[in-house]
Amino acid sequence: RCIRCPTAFHIGDDCIAAGSILLPGLNIICPDHFEPLKTTPHHQPVHVSWCFVCSKGGQLMCCETCPAAFHPLCVGFPQTPEGEWFCRDCRYKKRPLYGEIVWVKLGSYRWWPGEITHPNEIPDNIQRLHHGIGEFVVRFFGSNDYFWLNKRRVFAYQEGDTGATSTNCSRGISSVFNKALQEAQESFEELMSYRQKLQDVKTQKKRPMYKHIKTNKPVGGVQIYTAELSEIARCICKKTDPNPCGPESECLNRMLMYECHSDLCPAGEKCQNQRFQKREYPSSEVFKTSWGGWALRAKDLIKKGEFVSEYVGELVDSEECMRRIEDAHKNNVTNFYMLTIDKDRIIDAGPKGNYSRFMNHSCDPNCETQKWMVNGDTRVGLFALREIQDGEELMFNYNLDCLGNDKTPCMCGSANCSGFIGVRPKPQMGENGNNGKSVKRKRRRQESKNVPKHDDFCFRCRQVGTLVCCDVRACQRAFCLRCLRLTKSPFGKWQCPWHHCDFCGRRAQNFCHFCPNSFCSSHVANQLLPSVPNKYDCCTDHD
Repeated sequence: RCIRCPTAFHIGDDCIAAGSILLPGLNIICPDHFEPLKTTPHHQPVHVSWCFVCSKGGQLMCCETCPAAFHPLCVGFPQTPEGEWFCRDCRYKKRPLYGEIVWVKLGSYRWWPGEITHPNEIPDNIQRLHHGIGEFVVRFFGSNDYFWLNKRRVFAYQEGDTGATSTNCSRGISSVFNKALQEAQESFEELMSYRQKLQDVKTQKKRPMYKHIKTNKPVGGVQIYTAELSEIARCICKKTDPNPCGPESECLNRMLMYECHSDLCPAGEKCQNQRFQKREYPSSEVFKTSWGGWALRAKDLIKKGEFVSEYVGELVDSEECMRRIEDAHKNNVTNFYMLTIDKDRIIDAGPKGNYSRFMNHSCDPNCETQKWMVNGDTRVGLFALREIQDGEELMFNYNLDCLGNDKTPCMCGSANCSGFIGVRPKPQMGENGNNGKSVKRKRRRQESKNVPKHDDFCFRCRQVGTLVCCDVRACQRAFCLRCLRLTKSPFGKWQCPWHHCDFCGRRAQNFCHFCPNSFCSSHVANQLLPSVPNKYDCCTDHD
């Protein structure tokens, strides 16, 4: 904190402005208190001869405290303002930092690239030179010379800068300058890489905003059921059993997916069938994935069939669920955390939940959801489908419907990936090519409702990605938002353009099977080519 003004910085070299005087007790004197000396040439301001916006010369207005210059029109002024004027960076107190790459003007030399040197890296002979508040040392690239300068003589280096051409430089100076440009570019790339790593670390620490809870929280008129002790099933396990109510025991409650009650189970404190109530979760952690999202991974070995976590959140009814989905759709929110318990209750782990909300979808998951009866109420748990190694990501199949007609691409990368969340995974073929099941022909009743499988590409541009699917029965068409000229997917039932006449918009009866062109009976004349046996009709656009 500055002892002369309200200026304050975070502790560390990443925030403290270059030229600050460090004092005991976390106090400083900030570089705003720099007092130029008229007898010192490099204290006098110097400005560039080109506009910082358009890079052209002409009549420029200059900042009072840095080398920046602009055309009045480039910064929104009809003419040059009277009196003192400060550029945007200076108005918002943006100051040079230690380690930054800058352009420097010293004496009669051209603008030269350099690096603002940290005080701990300044050579002793340079440190002993006279300097004051607001001055910092710049190391010139190419020559490795050092000099004390101030903010009035430097401006930030940008990626791709090559410096202004000069015909007055000797061949020796030009070679040193070219070397300086190369060193500046390399140092700038290293600085950007370092800052990106810091930003990634900070971003990784910032998880999505939600409130962590341990049990389901009802919203509105939704209830959490609690049964009387007389209505709760009681097993016949004993305390003397090797593993009472364990996975290999013959506990009737466990077989029926009922949890034992602590006051009723004969095994007492040795009961191993109270995992929901005791929250017996294996250790796990949230981490940032390589593709930018969040996920959950195991920190210990998890055995097959072991309880991983309970899926908890806010309990809402179907009406509230649809309202939240519609609001999210209007606000372009694409992440949903809803899981159905029964026809009247849905778990929404979006605003409130536990770590299970970070589990991603997979077409070949290592976990599955199971509904258990716990003290008279249905609760949802996640259980391991196979042995899960330490550090392996925890995933389950969402098995969700495409709400709002969206087909969300699946990024699980498994061998049987269907390509989209909500689409049944491809069967994994065994050695005999029979997907691991015995080859026995069974008669199956034909399903009364034939649900069409929509195209995995846009019917107009033939591109893949997030698609909007038609809700007309037996229509397999899908379109991308760009071809529909929409910014977000329509909510509710939607009919694709293939079902409307291109001329009048009425219901179409004649279709081109190679593009979305379609026509009603009044406008079909001369639009479709005559049908050929065993072929599709096509419009005149495909001649």
